[in-house]
Amino acid sequence: MTALVVIAKECLPGRVKTRLHPALSFEQAAELAAASLDDTLTAALAVPASRRILAFDGVTPPRAAAEFEILPQVAGGLDERLAAIFDELDEPTVLIGMDTPQVTADLLAPVFADWPDDTDAWLGLADDGGFWALALAAPRGGARRGSSSRGSFRRGDSRRGDLIRGVPMSMDDTGARQLDRLQEAGLRVRHLPVLTDVDTIADAHSVAATVPDGRFARTLAAMAPGTAADRTMTGPGAPRAGMAVRA
Repeated sequence: MTALVVIAKECLPGRVKTRLHPALSFEQAAELAAASLDDTLTAALAVPASRRILAFDGVTPPRAAAEFEILPQVAGGLDERLAAIFDELDEPTVLIGMDTPQVTADLLAPVFADWPDDTDAWLGLADDGGFWALALAAPRGGARRGSSSRGSFRRGDSRRGDLIRGVPMSMDDTGARQLDRLQEAGLRVRHLPVLTDVDTIADAHSVAATVPDGRFARTLAAMAPGTAADRTMTGPGAPRAGMAVRA
């Protein structure tokens, strides 16, 4: 069976989605982040995961996480925090972030079906160069899929977190570097669909248009932010986050 982990931080003004300012106030940005997280948790509840875990940076988890185990994030950079999650678990595990509220159970379905014999990992790239999902097979000696070695981590006795630890995060080539790391370790990687993660107000409107019935889209529509110029304001040369599963 496969565990699903959502990595997120508490949605407090000034701590989340700050690049939506000034098109949105910091309070509105936090409210929109909370809606994004709620939609993500709703999708997570619809997949046949053996465990549902919220890897949380904060004090008060959202009500939508009532059916989730809460795993506090460790200190350190994002690569260390992601690595610690995979080191903590001993079953096949898929990790997603809170910045892709358009995620659905259908998009995640391949990870929760029987993995093909030639697959050791799944990677969902983001269109800004990062990634929104990463699934790794069970570590050696951990839970297995069936009686064969399929679905077990094939990197000697190393921890799965070593596949992430040290990968530069929040870069426009983070996804490519993560893919290289997996392949250099001998893992055979399949891809989930490319998604847009929400960094800017333009991203927010683009994603909301794809899931108009979600809480994220309804919350954004109720805010009716600014002008068309505001909606495309990313700033000259503004860096994209390069990492959709950040928290």
